[in-house]
Amino acid sequence: GSSSLTATTILPKTTPNFLYAGSIRPGRQSPKRDVPHEKVYTFPDYAFDGRPKSKSPLFPWVIEVKKPEEIEKMRAAGRAAREVLDLAGREVRPGITTDEIDRIVHEATIARGGYPSPLNYHNFPKSCCTSVNEVICHGIPDDRKLEEGDIINIDITCYLNGYHGDCSEMFVVGGETAADVKARQLLQATYDCWVKAMSFVEPGRDYKDIGAIIEDHVTEKGFTTVKSFCGHGIGSVFHTNPNILHYRNNEPAGKMAPGHTFTIEPMICEGENGYLMWPDDWTATT
Repeated sequence: GSSSLTATTILPKTTPNFLYAGSIRPGRQSPKRDVPHEKVYTFPDYAFDGRPKSKSPLFPWVIEVKKPEEIEKMRAAGRAAREVLDLAGREVRPGITTDEIDRIVHEATIARGGYPSPLNYHNFPKSCCTSVNEVICHGIPDDRKLEEGDIINIDITCYLNGYHGDCSEMFVVGGETAADVKARQLLQATYDCWVKAMSFVEPGRDYKDIGAIIEDHVTEKGFTTVKSFCGHGIGSVFHTNPNILHYRNNEPAGKMAPGHTFTIEPMICEGENGYLMWPDDWTATT
């Protein structure tokens, strides 16, 4: 009966009469996946209690400079994350659940000796983020089946030998032609502004200037850029300085220098760029 079903799946956190913005709804989650100690080299400091211990420097322009051997560890973690992201992306098709994608990510990360960084970070329940259609970021993998024409972002971070490697990518369920014209333009504009922002990166330049490059590109195409979530510094700590804002700003975020590692992850919208937080306290939608 239904009682055995609820024993093996976790019902989503919802509140009665919550007004969702679009058609995506939270589904059931599978139980938390195990990380075997004998297969994973190092565990992040939040892996067991959900609480990251390291704090960012007080001033936003104070940015860690990594030594060459630390950069090598970042390369290894980044490569592992990219391999896992490629594996996950190849599984995107109509009928697969985001929970199944999460299982693939979890197992592929562990197979590389890594820990899936999202798992238990501030108690996040899964090993990657899967954000479908109107979901901006931090979607929780569940039992909803992907549908032809859905667009999905899969966000992967692997913690390998004490360092986090973070990457994400958009995929169209059913292949590029399954997406409507506007969605294809949105994906292209997002990709192009990201490449433009990366080509701006060189020592001595201000981190704050990345935002204007992104905003100017996407507004010209008729899109908006999310202001409530940002890119970030990364290394032995998952999220730290600098904060990378994806819109025009004058926030003092420091200057780029050799040995800095950070993400640029523009979140671009067809409509308004405000966000709605679901009762699960993770999923943010337009």
